[in-house]
Amino acid sequence: MQQKGAIQIIEWEDLDKRKFYSLGVFMTLTTRATVYPASLIRTRLQVQKGKALYSGTFDAFFKILQTEGVRGLYRGFMVNTFTLVSGQAYITTYELVRKYVSQYSPSNTVKSVVAGGAASLVAQTITVPIDVVSQHLMMQGQGEHMTRFKAKPKMMLAATKRRLTFGQTRDITVQIFAADGFRGFYRGYVASLLTYIPNSALWWPFYHFYAEQLSYLAPSQCPHLILQAFAGPMAAATASTITNPMDVVRARVQVEGRSSIIETFKQLLAEEGVWVMTKGLSARIISSTPTSVLIVVGYETLKRLSLRAELIESRHW
Repeated sequence: MQQKGAIQIIEWEDLDKRKFYSLGVFMTLTTRATVYPASLIRTRLQVQKGKALYSGTFDAFFKILQTEGVRGLYRGFMVNTFTLVSGQAYITTYELVRKYVSQYSPSNTVKSVVAGGAASLVAQTITVPIDVVSQHLMMQGQGEHMTRFKAKPKMMLAATKRRLTFGQTRDITVQIFAADGFRGFYRGYVASLLTYIPNSALWWPFYHFYAEQLSYLAPSQCPHLILQAFAGPMAAATASTITNPMDVVRARVQVEGRSSIIETFKQLLAEEGVWVMTKGLSARIISSTPTSVLIVVGYETLKRLSLRAELIESRHW
């Protein structure tokens, strides 16, 4: 156990791993279900040319809701749930790398940067193929003219949600493989790494930094979990703003089938100007705020609930 300012950090060796993993799956699924609509909106905003379909985050939300219903906000969600595997891989990698780096540096910032980056590398390797399929599913409906692959209309499938969902998934998967082979499922992999490794590497040190600063400002009786719940969204907004330009490029590469990150970046600047790099930023921050609150509250609570029995009484939260 280490301390950062007045905030106690629960380390990997303090946890009952069986409790940690069983509760972690539920936490991850709940978080993804809550923020998925904002992720879908962000993807559509980033992929559209200019403001061809939506003028902004809230305009996209109401138009999708009006024309496609609530289900339209959850296109591709069933496929996206497979990222639960990457979520567990992320958590495990982060905690194990923190423990490893602590042998060489006592600095919480160094441990957070290295562990956050390494965790993202592992998670993205698992996530990208799922994201590629999921993003094409997100673009069906109002946004289907902006994607290379379209689910075949099958009226008979409308009677069964499961068949509709997995019928579209199969259509998209087959089309991606036919057009690009196995490599098609890793289209945008480098762009994803360039987006999410820095985002993760930035989020953790900013999170601990903000939590530490808030602990100095808050009354001593203030629960640490409340301070951490505020620190999470602040760290997310900071990291999202810094990494959003690469996120825009990543979305275009994956959905439009582009192959060159640099050429995509140049073309976006030429066609839509420098402000194109802010596309989807508000949706990203809006989605990252509840995501960060849920992740922080859920993750810190998860770690508290997963503490080894002999350590429970010795911790003050």
